[in-house]
Amino acid sequence: MLCDLLTASRVAGQPHSYLRSQDISYWAGLWGVGEPATAANSVFNQAYLTAMIRAGTADTGVFGLRLMWQSVGEATERFNMTLGGEADLANRFEQAFGSTLFIHLSRRDKVAQAASLVRATQTGLWHMAADGSERERTAPARVPVFDADQITKARDALATDDAGWSSFFEQCGIQPLRLTYEKLADDPQATLATILAALGHDRAIAKTVVPQTAKMADATTTEWLKRI
Repeated sequence: MLCDLLTASRVAGQPHSYLRSQDISYWAGLWGVGEPATAANSVFNQAYLTAMIRAGTADTGVFGLRLMWQSVGEATERFNMTLGGEADLANRFEQAFGSTLFIHLSRRDKVAQAASLVRATQTGLWHMAADGSERERTAPARVPVFDADQITKARDALATDDAGWSSFFEQCGIQPLRLTYEKLADDPQATLATILAALGHDRAIAKTVVPQTAKMADATTTEWLKRI
């Protein structure tokens, strides 16, 4: 949802999970930069970085990137291989992209987040469009089955990810713009306005952007949460 909003603003880049390990082959093929054998392939990494900046900027002057905690290690390795030497990812971002605004988007209700994650993994449906139609499906439709153990494990993993980011920001001396999923889902345009203002853009641009992604929680989600 947030990536859609930023892209639709036409002033904040075109953020995607460009550095997610599972997606790099897809983007590399789309951009025609060859096959990514390993993160240690400096020739590929340089070509990929150049193409990634072009795609993620989308002629807006701002590069946008969505980065999950699990991708930080490999991303750091790729940047170090490309730029030479050893440095943390925050420094590498400054070198590659210039002044960087870190946005930490998290969900306060980790149990609800875990339930949504388990359900999406089971059903293969990850995103719904604003009109209620399916937007992103990665597997054939399947009826979700309540599994308390899976939800608990997912909750713990999500909490670990948040702790990882908190440690990263502290170690790098970064004060990120902190946003919550709850606020984003409740008022997407207000959240977008906050980000645009932090980037130095007119907050009023957010009013022209129509959310394209719908919140997926429903009666099944509510029933699962009552059972946990």
